[in-house]
Amino acid sequence: MQQSPDSSRLLTVLTYIALALLLALPLAVLTVRAGFWQQGLLLYAISCLAAAVVLLLFVLLLALPKYRQRKRQTGLGVLLALPGTLLFLSLLATRGDYPPIHDITTDLSDPPVFTHAPSLRGPDSNTLAVKPDTLGVQREAYPELESLRSERTVDNAYRHALEVAAGLGWDIVWQDPESGYIEAVDSTAIMAFKDDIAIRVRAAAEGSVIDLRSVSRVGVGDIGANARRIRAFITAFSERGN
Repeated sequence: MQQSPDSSRLLTVLTYIALALLLALPLAVLTVRAGFWQQGLLLYAISCLAAAVVLLLFVLLLALPKYRQRKRQTGLGVLLALPGTLLFLSLLATRGDYPPIHDITTDLSDPPVFTHAPSLRGPDSNTLAVKPDTLGVQREAYPELESLRSERTVDNAYRHALEVAAGLGWDIVWQDPESGYIEAVDSTAIMAFKDDIAIRVRAAAEGSVIDLRSVSRVGVGDIGANARRIRAFITAFSERGN
């Protein structure tokens, strides 16, 4: 069956659009890494959403008789639009019901403070000042996050905390054994967003108590990233004996 020029032209246009959207994904990542995170994330979100729409159009066209004979071209378009579509679906899946906060701590009454982090954060970064209104939101969203109590001595717990932080891939940027403080930076794998972490080790009646605070440098919400980071530390710390 001979295909009409119009059907071939439409598939060609959609294929080029799918290719452009695929190329826009690494461009969005590079834009974020260059420091223009708002523009980069917007480009990333638009590219993923548009790729999902294009993929849906290809699937709908396959249901029409005049496009069934061009399965090779349609299949190419589907393959080009598939990565963005999968990323779009993953974005929907990871959104969850997270509160719009980006500062999480295990001690709501006396959060650890940052000493070195202010020198690493840019002028447009989120503030490191504790916002009392977010503490109540955190209490409702992450009631399980609390101080980690250990039978280890302060010195032993401090050394262990350093080992755990390094083992998690965090970059240790400042440490002060006398005050019991450690500061680290954790970067996300793709976008390279940097979050600052403060670890505080203090003596307790029996052993020591360890508190953490994790703060995102940019963005209003963190999609639960800071809470997951603190949970990962607590789990790793306890695995080799609390």
